[in-house]
Amino acid sequence: MKAHDGMYIDGAWRPAAGPGVIEVVNPADEQVIATVPAGTVEDVDAAVRAARAALPGWAATPPAERGDRLAALRDVLVARQDEIAETVTAELGSPPKLSQTVHAGVPIAVTGSYAELAATYAFEERTGNSTVLHEPVGVVGAITPWNYPLHQIVAKTAPALAAGCTVVVKPAEDTPLVARLFAEAVHEAGIPAGVFNLVTGLGPVAGQALAEHPGVDLVSFTGSTAVGRRIGAIASGMVKKVALELGGKSANVILPGADLARAVNVGVANVMSNSGQTCSAWTRMLVHHDQYDEAVELAAAAAAKYGDRIGPLVSATQRDRVRGYIAKGVAEGARLAAGGPDSPHERGYYVSPTVFADVTPGMTIAQEEIFGPVLSVLRYADEEDALRIANGTVYGLAGAVWAADETEAVAFARRMETGQVDINGGRFNPLAPFGGYKQSGVGRELGAHGLAEYLQTKSFQF
Repeated sequence: MKAHDGMYIDGAWRPAAGPGVIEVVNPADEQVIATVPAGTVEDVDAAVRAARAALPGWAATPPAERGDRLAALRDVLVARQDEIAETVTAELGSPPKLSQTVHAGVPIAVTGSYAELAATYAFEERTGNSTVLHEPVGVVGAITPWNYPLHQIVAKTAPALAAGCTVVVKPAEDTPLVARLFAEAVHEAGIPAGVFNLVTGLGPVAGQALAEHPGVDLVSFTGSTAVGRRIGAIASGMVKKVALELGGKSANVILPGADLARAVNVGVANVMSNSGQTCSAWTRMLVHHDQYDEAVELAAAAAAKYGDRIGPLVSATQRDRVRGYIAKGVAEGARLAAGGPDSPHERGYYVSPTVFADVTPGMTIAQEEIFGPVLSVLRYADEEDALRIANGTVYGLAGAVWAADETEAVAFARRMETGQVDINGGRFNPLAPFGGYKQSGVGRELGAHGLAEYLQTKSFQF
């Protein structure tokens, strides 16, 4: 076990204000692999003060130079990609290939995209007799989750730095080690002292202190809808900007005539990726009643192939939560077509890949975010019925539509109340805006829309 000391504040590792530590557990074998400091209100205050002191100089740095620093950061992340992947595997339990390609690879791509945007974004424009300026909002407090620990830090930090903001990050307590690696990369890339700061700690202490700090101008949070509501209330009471990327219960709608086998297999893969710990996962598969039985068989067979291929859930708490939802699904009358609550391994926080059939729209497992490798297959009568079911939750983060005719799929997707829809298996695009409708959040991440979240507008009239 390695004991990590200090917080990254004002360009250096400095001792934590208090003696508390957080144990980091490898979810695959339940062993403590490291400890990190449990940050206090004093640590958060020091980090925010450092960010405020660095703000004028960084905001005045030409955008192209900010882009150069982000390009240097991307290069450091590339050089340390293997170390990043190994760290994520150790603290999250992600399979090595997924850690390499997604957990390490996607943040590299996103950092590179903002290196380019910083140099090309229209921070100043003319409209009529006015000049409109897009200026940094100020100090950003970023509170990030454990499921994609580096990606979520980068998705907030890179656009904030490109915009000219300074940042204080409070990473999830389950996965703080890759956040420390990122702070080292920031330092190595030559980003000035105070522009990026890191405080590890518990949400109710360090996270709340960051959200409530009067020196923070924008709070960017990714996590549960319940915590997002609390942060939104804090921010609104202080009249500060907020960006919230919250839960999801996304629908994968397979229209008649679509390639059923491909749609089902891709849909199951989407749900099982990252052990189901993805807010945008297509956890509801909607199939026409004429093809329903065939789809359930295909889904069960596909899920069975993931038994030894997915990693554990992040913690015992998360494992037990997912098992509780599986038990509730059975109790409410859904049928287990694959998997169940039993673990496929003697040690580790594993849950078997699970497929539920005979799920109705009002069941708990069709309405609430489970955040595990659990798929619900629902039947619909016609397209209007499918649309009603797809839109029939409090969430609206992502989704998918499959059809023989792309025009038909697009027409259906236009009526879905969700922030992002994949058409016939469309590929991930790091430049496309990501964020939700309804209780899935406020604001957008990634690309130019993600950069705009960290800007405020001023106009000069001539």
